[in-house]
Amino acid sequence: MPNPAAILIVDDDREVRSVLARMLEVGGYRVFEAANGKEAVTEARKHPVDLLITDLIMPEQEGIETIKLLRREYPGLKIIAISGAFGGDFLMVAGYLGAAETLQKPLRMDVVLQTVERILKPE
Repeated sequence: MPNPAAILIVDDDREVRSVLARMLEVGGYRVFEAANGKEAVTEARKHPVDLLITDLIMPEQEGIETIKLLRREYPGLKIIAISGAFGGDFLMVAGYLGAAETLQKPLRMDVVLQTVERILKPE
């Protein structure tokens, strides 16, 4: 059986992180968590991941900067950007920077799971 895909969840809201993590672990994925972009970069360097799910508005280092940094280091990294701020404007920017998908908060768990499965499906 192949190794399960590894996913890094980045959100400053602990509850959002833990709900996403539980759901994805039940879905069979290995999950790592970070509370902001700085932690995310450290985690990604420690544990290579297949998918980054990142909020865009966070303290310390926001999601746009995190996407740019990790894209440079890991060009093949798949990214889902999530945000509830500014009516989705930041999500458009994330899409331009290479996010495979953008999801508006509040998140629907079924949509998140379907999106993750679609993005990680071997081509």
